[in-house]
This record gives sequence, C-alpha cells and structure tokens, in this order.
Amino acid sequence: MADKKALITGSAGLIGSEAVRFFAERGFRVIGVDNDLRGYFFGPQASTAWNREKLKELLGTRYAHYEIDIRDEKQIEALFREHRFDVIIHTAAQPSHDWASREPLTDFTINADGTLILLENFRKFSPKAVFIFTSTNKVYGDRPNSLPLIELESRFELPNDHEYFQGIDESMSIDNSKHSLFGVSKLAADVMVQEYGKYFGLKTGIFRGGCLTGPAHSAASLHGFLSYLVRCISKEEEYTVFGYKGKQVRDNIHSYDLVKMFWEFYKQPRCGEVYNAGGSRHSNISVLEAVAKIEAILGRKARLKITDVPRKGDHIWYISDISKFRRHYPEWDFSYTIDTLLEELCQKIKFDYSDFLMITPIKKR
Repeated sequence: MADKKALITGSAGLIGSEAVRFFAERGFRVIGVDNDLRGYFFGPQASTAWNREKLKELLGTRYAHYEIDIRDEKQIEALFREHRFDVIIHTAAQPSHDWASREPLTDFTINADGTLILLENFRKFSPKAVFIFTSTNKVYGDRPNSLPLIELESRFELPNDHEYFQGIDESMSIDNSKHSLFGVSKLAADVMVQEYGKYFGLKTGIFRGGCLTGPAHSAASLHGFLSYLVRCISKEEEYTVFGYKGKQVRDNIHSYDLVKMFWEFYKQPRCGEVYNAGGSRHSNISVLEAVAKIEAILGRKARLKITDVPRKGDHIWYISDISKFRRHYPEWDFSYTIDTLLEELCQKIKFDYSDFLMITPIKKR
C-alpha cells in the first residue's frame, strides 16, 4: 500500500487525526487539510494546532499538511490536480448546533458548500476513490424526542418492547422536525454525498455519528460532551447541563472505533450507503451517569449547574442502531466500552497527548 494516498479533511480534529494515524500506519501517504477554524468557533482552548504539530512530529514524511479552507474552490481543485487519491475521508465541519445560529452563512458554506466542492473534485479527478463522509444524528432533527420516553432515576429510557429500544436506525424520517441550522447544513451535505453515489455511481459512504469522542478532542462547552465534562471535573470548573435534569442519554463511540468502520467500508465500498454510527446499546450513558463515573475515576466532585432550558433541537434520548453496518461488515467490532472510554479520557488529562499516545496499549488501538 506504499503508493496509496488518503485525503483527510479536518485532519487535526478528533476523527480526522484518528484517521490520519490509522491510515498512515497502514502504509498510506496522508494528505491532511485543516485550517483550525475550531479555534475560531470555540476559542483558543479548542484550537487543534497542537494536534496538527503532533501529527507532523509522529508521522514525519507520511503526513503532509495543507492549511486550506474547504470552501476555497481554486485551492481544493489545485490539490486534487496535484494528487490522485484512493480514499477521501471528509470530517471537516462546523460541528455545533448552538454556534450555527450565530453565523448561519458560515455554518452552511462550510458544511454544505465545502462538501459539494470536495465531491465535485472527487468526481472529476479521483473518481475511483472511496469517499467517506462524517455526518451526524442531527439529520433526524428532534424527531427522537417524540418517542414514548420514560423518566427513570438517572436517565430517560424507552420501553424495552419499543421498536427503537435497541437504537434508532436509518429508517427514521428526516422530514418535518426541528433540526437546528447545523442539522440542516449537515443534512444538505449528507444527501448530496448520497446523490453522488447513487446518481454518478461513485463509492460514497455516509456515517451518521452519535456522540464521537476520544483523547484527541479539543473540547469546548459547545462541542465535545464527554471530553469537556472530564476536563471540567478534573479542573473543578463549573459544568452547565442544559435541560432534561441531566438525564438526557447519548451513545458514545470512540474515534478509533469509528475510523475502523471507515476502514471496513474502504475495503468493501458501496454507492451512496448510509449508516448510523454510534456506541449503540454497547456504549451509552446519561449526563448524570457520566458525572458519577468520572467522579469515581478522578476522585473529584463535579460542580454542576443544571438549567431548565434545553438547547434547541437537542435530543433527550439518542442511541444508534448499528445493525445495518454490522450486517454489511460482520468483521467489525468495538474496541472500547463506555467504561474503558471514560478511563482513557481521564488518563489523557494527566499526560501530554504525545506521551499519552506512547503509553496507550497497542492491543487496544
């Protein structure tokens, strides 16, 4: 595979950097595109510059970084003219539904227009490649909130005989619900990636992520639930819970497990296929449950502020049904449980990230 090339957008972010390392370790030459807009969205503490430099240091000549905005048609075309790619993994995005309402044009042009620019250059210059898109469960809007949820002591839950008890599958409607502006821009991109697969017969895969997490997250209050919660508890800073008494439930998938999904799709691609991709029943947790577990690991008490007003379009309960992906790719499985995932996030707090990578057991990753 020494001559194979991967293009990874958002390459210094959580999923992008995991994909960079994963594909580089398998012999790919990786071209990374990232202009650190995360620092603009969420402030200096969320900048991914540190991760960009770690990738350069760890991977050397296996990784080439381009500080390009994916909305820049000329620069993206020049990149595609310079390289022929075998796989394109598109993770670059404005990722927060709260932030999107501040600058709707910025959100839409990055998430929708930027994706279309990449797709068109993929079609023109690397049509034999596999195009993988990191979408979001927000494409379903707030429709999951219409489910008959039961309030328990520490979480909301579905009756165990409900059709979605094992998780929400790809059949849930994406229409007639409140998505947030972020959800709309990602949905536009999601459907466009599907269309380039179905209309042009290109190999495209769409992964609708639940909560994505891992030690490379540059967490902020508006994005990065578990990582930000760990940081707040470790530093004894106040953490604000927006609505639902802290009983809202998310499934959480480690960045490594998601990239392993990408790898299986790359090896046996399909055209315009959509997959829900999250922790499923294997790895899910409420905010209150996460607080209790992190407190126990770190030996510190959380400073919680629970407000009555939820974020617009936010989910009360969301667990992904990943059975479709498992049927298509039966060799894939999780490497992390919710407990090992939280233990790793807490461990990362104690180390510089490059040191953390060195001590993480190879068998786990």
